[in-house]
Amino acid sequence: PDWSDAEEAGRLLDGRKVRMLVLVIGDLHIPHRVGSIPEKFRKLLVPDKIQSVICTGNLCCKEQFDYLKSLSSDVHIVKGDFDEGAYPDTKVLSLQNWKIGVCHGHQIVPWGDVEAMAMVQRQLDVDVLVTGHTHKFAVTPHGNKLFINPGSATGACGSQTQDVVPSFLLLDIQDSQLTIYVYELLPSPAGGEEFELKVQEIKHKRGGA
Repeated sequence: PDWSDAEEAGRLLDGRKVRMLVLVIGDLHIPHRVGSIPEKFRKLLVPDKIQSVICTGNLCCKEQFDYLKSLSSDVHIVKGDFDEGAYPDTKVLSLQNWKIGVCHGHQIVPWGDVEAMAMVQRQLDVDVLVTGHTHKFAVTPHGNKLFINPGSATGACGSQTQDVVPSFLLLDIQDSQLTIYVYELLPSPAGGEEFELKVQEIKHKRGGA
């Protein structure tokens, strides 16, 4: 389904029929480029609904680390090119029998290049590679592997991108299948400064089937 209604979009977070719910978020750049995470996102992201958080880096302040810790005690962060915290450059997680690798992505040259990401995926030996840095969400199957980029949750401008759509991902992780929910804030057709919440659902089975 392709949801645009905020109430329907929030149904994932009521705890029904979810094996393991993981928030994938990054490139906040608070407070240097943006003041805060959009309120429509914050209303969806509340404590005790998310089992784990994966952050692709560039939090840029301790307050955002504390915010992620308020959503889940299981928080995994890698270091972005604007982070000063003692975060690792890469992490490998095992969630519901899926091996998930995480790195910010500024180390992958060219940025966002599929073959360059495939090299990192092989080095980390993971089923799923999560990166950021481009400030644009992407879900890219590659052979029987999957590359995921949550984009920027604040819509912060990037070094190559000025008009950024705020986005984050939720992963519903099951033993043989990932269901990826992409949350975006798009300009309202009515114009002005209003934004509408849009949610897409993407499924990926183990082995790329």
